Amino acid sequence: MIKILLSKKLGELRLTQADLARATGIRPNTINELYHELAERVNLEHLDLICEALDCELDELIVRIPNRESNITHTRRGNLKAVQGKSRCNG
Repeated sequence: MIKILLSKKLGELRLTQADLARATGIRPNTINELYHELAERVNLEHLDLICEALDCELDELIVRIPNRESNITHTRRGNLKAVQGKSRCNG
């Protein structure tokens, strides 16, 4: 699972979503989706702008928390295979 820590970072810096939107030029709605961890996709340029505005590194904004159950299995040949019904990727 991917966690977006924008709300925590803004709280630490005592900044609002509106402050960040103004500083970066990113739409307030986009900032809000990241803040509330509703975003399904993240624009890399936005991440770069946010890191620059907040003077932080990417690992202070996004972390990966391993799933309890893996969605991927390894075959005998070392290939990766999505577990049926568990993959969230299209294609």
